[in-house]
Amino acid sequence: MISRQEVEHVARLTRLRFDEDELCRLQAELGRIIDWVEQLAGLDLSGLEPTSHAASLKNVLRADEPVAGLSQEEAVANGPDVEQGQFVVPRIG
Repeated sequence: MISRQEVEHVARLTRLRFDEDELCRLQAELGRIIDWVEQLAGLDLSGLEPTSHAASLKNVLRADEPVAGLSQEEAVANGPDVEQGQFVVPRIG
């Protein structure tokens, strides 16, 4: 179990302030996290290949093929205010 002083020290390091109830709750939660990490550290992983990802990676994107784009008329067709093929926007400043 993590001590109250250790929780307060971590809070100071992270520049976080907690009230009394939060410190008690954090002490229990950090204790459970540390217990879980210790349990994981105790696992026998000999014979397992090191991996950089939990699952094999595969590119699932579609092929990048060129397609025709919109014409200027199609691109500005839904604009609220268009002049000479361009959107009209309010002046800034």
